[in-house]
Amino acid sequence: MRGTPCVVAAALLAIGLGGPACAASDPDALWRIVHGRCVADQLTRHEPAPCARVDLAGGEAAGSAVLKDRRGVSQYLLIPTARIAGIESPLLLAPDAANYFAAAWAAAPLVGAALHRPLPRQDLALAINAETGRSQDQLHIHVDCIAPETRAALDRAEPEIDGHWRPLSAALAGHRYRAIRLPGPALGDADPFRILAASLPDPAREMGRHTLVLVGDVHDGQPDFILLDGQASTLSWLAWPYVRIASGSGETLQDHECRIAG
Repeated sequence: MRGTPCVVAAALLAIGLGGPACAASDPDALWRIVHGRCVADQLTRHEPAPCARVDLAGGEAAGSAVLKDRRGVSQYLLIPTARIAGIESPLLLAPDAANYFAAAWAAAPLVGAALHRPLPRQDLALAINAETGRSQDQLHIHVDCIAPETRAALDRAEPEIDGHWRPLSAALAGHRYRAIRLPGPALGDADPFRILAASLPDPAREMGRHTLVLVGDVHDGQPDFILLDGQASTLSWLAWPYVRIASGSGETLQDHECRIAG
């Protein structure tokens, strides 16, 4: 979330822990909120506040919390209750690792609840930013509406998307992505982190440069998902107007104003 530092600052303000909304964010702020307050309150008072949900059914090592973000009307963050830095962490590929994308998709109905209307799966997207595209050193998945422009582009690209990784011919929000279709109404055992890692020559070195966006979809009348993978630019020393830098923030494919819901 380095590309959007105001997100965490606003979340801190919402629970009385923050300073100015656009102040430099503390990279451990989310961890302190979830571990120090949400988990502690759940364990001692059986209340998840200031989080919306805390799931400790599998213990803190495999648990997760859902925190409402004040940026936008319906954005939530899915955050592990274990200390996991981000997409580059080898803990995500451990044999007993929790499927945090599955937990984030289970929290997606909160988006519609915030808008006081149910949303079709095609309107929802989950995003995790690359190591260079975030401000927090605690893994968090953005849960919100998809940008209408992204939805329209994916609809046009439908013939290009199947069960194998393939580059999309058109850019999304000005950046290049590849896509793969994942079957089923829920993720089940399909873990986007593992799916990405299996496609990389050296996951230990490469995962941190990637950003993932999971989009709800319906294909041939059956519910499924589109998983998008983008990379942060290695040309970070160049700047506008000479080149458009790929920041590795797949979150830009979401819309925190949720225009798609009308």
